[in-house]
Amino acid sequence: MAEGLSRRRVGTPREFNDDDEGGSRTLTPSTSSVALATANGSEAVNKTDRAPMLTLMEETLLLGLKDQEGYLSFWNDSLSYVLRGCMLMELAFRRRIRITKDAFTGMTDLSDRAIEVVSTKPTGEVLLDEALRMIKASETRRSVASWMDLLSGETWNISKAGYQLKQVRERLAKGLVDKGVLRTEKRNFLFFDMATHPVQDPRAKDEVIIRVLDTLNLPRSSALPTRAPGANGGTPPPMLSSASASLLRYNVGQGIGGQAGRLCLAPVSGSRFYRGEDTSRFALLRRVCLVAAACAGSVLENPLVHMDMEARDRAVTRAESLMNVYGHWPFKRDSSLFAADADGADAGDLMVLEVIAAIICVLRKMDRII
Repeated sequence: MAEGLSRRRVGTPREFNDDDEGGSRTLTPSTSSVALATANGSEAVNKTDRAPMLTLMEETLLLGLKDQEGYLSFWNDSLSYVLRGCMLMELAFRRRIRITKDAFTGMTDLSDRAIEVVSTKPTGEVLLDEALRMIKASETRRSVASWMDLLSGETWNISKAGYQLKQVRERLAKGLVDKGVLRTEKRNFLFFDMATHPVQDPRAKDEVIIRVLDTLNLPRSSALPTRAPGANGGTPPPMLSSASASLLRYNVGQGIGGQAGRLCLAPVSGSRFYRGEDTSRFALLRRVCLVAAACAGSVLENPLVHMDMEARDRAVTRAESLMNVYGHWPFKRDSSLFAADADGADAGDLMVLEVIAAIICVLRKMDRII
């Protein structure tokens, strides 16, 4: 199956050129005036829609994966459902789907609003393209919650069983093997052998964890114990590479948001997997989505396991507060956790943000769904 995981980066449709390489589309001033001010405020860089090297599904999977053992917890029954939500968020960020607009949209609960396909252009990610084809082929317009149910197999209707995406975790892991993040090993589990995927490149998971800690306003130095010898009960993993020292730019008592706990973007310097994140249009919102998915998928505690109980409680409380702010439409702009950088500048951006809000709304209700 690994041979079928081909990667091809292409542009996404919008009212501008799709000819840029790598799926990056720089907006011209006539299309949008959104710009990112540099530190001295004298220059401005146009934002792009470039997709990062790691998708939201892969990031969430990495957070739940045991570094040395190479497998996920057998008792986590919510991660599969969350991964389907991550797929829909990725399709929204790549401007493939949107909320259907009609006379009843405003009167419908956010999680029950139907979505529709606006472009079938390949994304370059096999799972995303497969999900996109299923949504497009459906004769009935369904809500975000309904599609998450169908794609994860959470339905009693046998006639709809064909919508289920199968072996998603294994296919994501094999995709990460292709990217050099994981490796494949055979491990014996008493009566049977199973393919496992230990971490091959610790830098990838480090960068994911750093982005989670920044969003939760925790110090970046908190990521170090996750790489300590025997931290997860397995064999001693290799220590951080010298390049990882640049991750610890903010190693004070609190996170990058300071005592006020502001939500802000601080790119990881020397990043391999998130290059140009500071010029990405939805960079900050992607981090919020990652935290929401990790919290709903019960993998958020993995990078926090070495912290004391009080610090973990504060982190989970902040994650739930973020879901409360960004799981409504429009976003709760009067909240201290709302960041202007996570808002939209034009109608095309609002189309993306409404889908994201609907999915986070579903994730926020996970305890009542599963």
